[in-house]
Amino acid sequence: MFSDEYDVIVVGAGHAGCEAAYAAGKMGSKVLLITLNMNNIAQMSCNPAMGGIAKGQIVREIDALGGMSGIITDKTMIQFRMLNRSKGPAMWSPRAQSDRMMFSEAWRLALEGNKNVDFWQEMVTDIVVENHKIVGVKTQLGIVIKSKSVILTNGTFLNGKIHIGEKNFGGGRAAERASEGLTASLENIGFTSGRMKTGTPPRVDGRTIDYSKTEEQPGDLNPSKFSYTDTKPLFKQRPCHITYTSAEVHDTLRTGFDRSPMFSGRIQGLGPRYCPSIEDKIERFADRDRHQIFIEPEGWNTVEVYVNGFSTSLPEDVQHKALRKIKGFENAKMFRPGYAIEYDFFQPTQLRHTLETKLVEGLYFAGQINGTTGYEEAASQGLMAGINAHRKVFEKEPVILGREQAYIGVLIDDLITKGTDEPYRMFTSRAEYRILLRQDNADDRLTKIGCDIGLADSFRLTALESKQSSVKKIINVFNKTSISPLTTNKVLEGIECAPIKQKMKAVGLLLRPHVNMDLFTSIPEVADLIVTYTDIEREQAEILIKYEGYIGREKDMADKLLTVDKIKIKDGFNYHAIKSLSKEALEKLSKVRPTTLGQASRISGIKPSDISSLMLYIAK
Repeated sequence: MFSDEYDVIVVGAGHAGCEAAYAAGKMGSKVLLITLNMNNIAQMSCNPAMGGIAKGQIVREIDALGGMSGIITDKTMIQFRMLNRSKGPAMWSPRAQSDRMMFSEAWRLALEGNKNVDFWQEMVTDIVVENHKIVGVKTQLGIVIKSKSVILTNGTFLNGKIHIGEKNFGGGRAAERASEGLTASLENIGFTSGRMKTGTPPRVDGRTIDYSKTEEQPGDLNPSKFSYTDTKPLFKQRPCHITYTSAEVHDTLRTGFDRSPMFSGRIQGLGPRYCPSIEDKIERFADRDRHQIFIEPEGWNTVEVYVNGFSTSLPEDVQHKALRKIKGFENAKMFRPGYAIEYDFFQPTQLRHTLETKLVEGLYFAGQINGTTGYEEAASQGLMAGINAHRKVFEKEPVILGREQAYIGVLIDDLITKGTDEPYRMFTSRAEYRILLRQDNADDRLTKIGCDIGLADSFRLTALESKQSSVKKIINVFNKTSISPLTTNKVLEGIECAPIKQKMKAVGLLLRPHVNMDLFTSIPEVADLIVTYTDIEREQAEILIKYEGYIGREKDMADKLLTVDKIKIKDGFNYHAIKSLSKEALEKLSKVRPTTLGQASRISGIKPSDISSLMLYIAK
C-alpha cells in the first residue's frame, strides 16, 4: 500500500500539514499525508477568513516563499479588505473572507495535483524511533510506515475534549474524534506536554437574521489579493455585517455562568488572551455594556453564518436565548452551538529553529502542537517544517528566517526561545523591525530564497525584478521632475492643502503628510510619467519615498544586532563552566540550548551581564 520508505510523513491535514506536505513534495520529496478524515483537508475550523493584523503579512510571506495559502485564499475569497489603512504602511494588513467549502476543496485539489504526495486516512498512535532518530510512524491499525522524517501537525486533536456547558466529550473538532496515543508516545521519549484551550461561536442560519437592523461592512472598493502570482482579484464581493451585544444579552449569558465549564474549573487549559469567549469578555470588561459582533457569511451560496465575537462554551439553551436578544438576531436559528476545546501541546522550547525536535532527529512539530493559534501561524510553521525536513533528508543546509527577514522568523524565534504558556498569536508589535516587514514587500524579502530552494517558480523572480525596476523608475521620476504652482495649486486646493509658492521637485510635495501618489495623476508634469505603472508599483514607490529615513534606521539597527546573532554557540555547550552566570541564566540556557548569542539574549530572564559573561567565555 505504501512506498518502502517515504522522505517525509506529515501527520495531520490542517493548514500546517497542507503547507508542509505541498512544500516537501514540490521540492522533490516523496511525501505521505496522513489524516483522520480526507473530507476535511484544510478545514477552517473557526472563522472563514485568512489574514488580519500581522497575519496578512504572514500569508504574503508564505506566498513569496512559494507556499500555497495565498493562492488558495485568492481563489476562494468572497471579500477583501486592507486593514489599518488610516495608519502607517507597517500596520497595513490584508484580510479576506473565504468560502469555507471552496477553500477546503481547493487545497485538496492542489495536493492531489502534486505528484509526490500520497494520502492515507487513519489515526497515527505512535512514532517509531531508533537511536534517537525517527524511522517512521505506527497507525491505529498497527501498520508501521517508514520515513526518513516525520512532521506532526495535529492541531487541536491530541486528546481533544469538547465542552458545552456541563457536557463534555472527546473530539478534535465538532463531529470529529480526537487523536489518542500520540501524546503518551512522545512523553515516554521525554517530551514535555501541556494543555491549552480554544473556542468557537455558534453557527446561525442567515435566513433568520434581520440585516436591516445591522451595519453593513463591505469589502474594499478596489480589492487587492494575497498572492504575487497572476491570481485574479475579486470583481464582486459579499458584505459582512456588524451588530452589538447589550446589557440584556450579558444578563442572559450570566444565567448560565454556574454551568460554565470555564468558570467551574472543568477546563484546565489556558485560552487565547486576544480572542476571549463572550463570557470571559463580560467578566474582564464588566464596565462595558456592549461588545461588537461581526456577522460573516461562510461562502458564496450557503446561508450559514459565522458569529464572530460570540465564542462561547455556555449551555446551548443559554447561547440560543442570548443570541436572540442581539439586534437583528431576534428570530435566529442555530445550526450548531459554540463550544470550547481542550487539547495537548508541546512546549516549543524543545525545538530547533528548523522546527526539528532536539530529542529526536528527523522529527518536526508545526502548528497548534507548538502552542500557537491561528491558521496563518500554523501554515507558516508547516511551510518551514516541510522545507527543512526535505532539505535535511537531501543533506542540504536548513532555511532559517531571521527576525529582520520575516514575521515567520519572529514567530519561530519567539516560540523556541521563550516558549509559551498561552496560545501564541502574532501581532505587529512582536516584531522589532515592522517597517522592514511590510505586507507590500514580502516578495522583495523572500522570493529569491523561495526560488533558490526550488519551491517558488522562476517566473516569480522575473516578475519581482520587473517590479523592482519599475519602482526605481517611479522614485527617479519624483526625484528629478519639477512641478509648477500653475499646474499644482488647483489640485492642492481640491484637497484643502497649502499651495506651493515656486517650482519644486515632485518628491518634496509627496513628502507632505496628507499628499499621496494618486494626487499626481492630476499633475501633468508627473502624470504622463507614472500612468503606465501599476497601482502596486506606485504604492510601493510612495512608501519607500515617504519612509526612507525610518527604513534606513531600522536596517542599521538590524545590521548591528545581526552581528550578535552570527556568534554561534556550539551544540552541547557547558554553561556550568561559566561561574559568573546567574542561577536563572544557568537554568534557562541549559534548558533552551540557544544556538547563537543573539538567541540567548532574547530568552526571558537573561540579563545583559549574563550575555557579557557568555560572550567573554566564547571569545576565550
